[in-house]
Amino acid sequence: MKLLYITNQICGAGGLERVLSIKTNYFIDVLGYEIHIITLNQENTPLFYEFSKKIVFHDLKVKGNPIIYLKKYIKGLKSKVAQIQPEIISVCDDGLKGFFVPLILKRKYPTVYERHASKDIFKKNDKLGIFEKIKLNTIYKFMEVGGRFFDAFVVLTNDNLTEWKYKNLHVIPNPLSFLEENHALLVNKKVISVGNHSFQKGHDRLLKIWSLIHEKHKDWQLEIYGKIDDDKKNIKLAEQLGITDSVSFFNPVKNIQEKYLSASIYVMTSRSEGFGMVLIEAFANGLPCIAFDCPCGPKDIISNDKDGFLIPDNDFENYTNKLKELMVNEKLRLSMGKKAKEKSKMYLPNQIMPLWDTLFKNIIFNKK
Repeated sequence: MKLLYITNQICGAGGLERVLSIKTNYFIDVLGYEIHIITLNQENTPLFYEFSKKIVFHDLKVKGNPIIYLKKYIKGLKSKVAQIQPEIISVCDDGLKGFFVPLILKRKYPTVYERHASKDIFKKNDKLGIFEKIKLNTIYKFMEVGGRFFDAFVVLTNDNLTEWKYKNLHVIPNPLSFLEENHALLVNKKVISVGNHSFQKGHDRLLKIWSLIHEKHKDWQLEIYGKIDDDKKNIKLAEQLGITDSVSFFNPVKNIQEKYLSASIYVMTSRSEGFGMVLIEAFANGLPCIAFDCPCGPKDIISNDKDGFLIPDNDFENYTNKLKELMVNEKLRLSMGKKAKEKSKMYLPNQIMPLWDTLFKNIIFNKK
């Protein structure tokens, strides 16, 4: 089968890039697919994750003001797709333009939309002004219209279903990139979090929680891995909170498995998620996890009080207490970590990828 992915850039160290590398490699190596990927303005930037050398990459150079940008995007997309002639297209673009790919291509090809983020990804702060609300509602309206033109609209969790009102909805979780044979011993006094320094990832919330724990647990360390923003807002916040002696910030690393294995607790304080790939990666290494019950994802992965703690969103006191409980109770960490590792097996590629294969084949069959 000839499958075309349409996305933005896949050279970064984010969750979408990681997932796409896992899926495309499986499609090629196990299912014998022919894979093409259209990217935007990626040029010759090295890829962070390993993608199969059998993938055919097509890069569109799209720059200029919004009108010129859109014209170049539409023209370039039509030309490339006509050249590739895919049997099916999957759109991995959480921005607004991705919603209109079927219309741009005049619905000539079976097309699937993969939603990798919550609707809340467009929120830039907790308190929205009147103009921000109007802008956000306008974006939502366009998304609600555009999503109806896909043959299937795929979300990652059952929680994501509540965000959309389409008849073409499907739920397929992200596949896990690995199942670590070893598991974290959970004896190191180290807490880990992975994610870029965007507003949605909520590292500022984590730092405020850590400041409430820091004084009485100075033998514990917090490590945060992820692309650091240019303004270094979280680094400056850590300085303001006086916790720099127990908090360390690192840019993305390829050996993140080693970092999971050396930690004892995984923490997530995101304001929104599409899935929470880092949670199942932490599970695969036997780490108990704590997360706010944000939209969307954590509630589909964490079983509260079994393999981790799911905290009502914005309940800082509860989050702080549960984190302290895991820090002082090694027996609880070991019990939750064992259950977490066992649960991670349900996300292995051989469990998830056949769902995609079946979906694609059914869509093509029904379009004939």
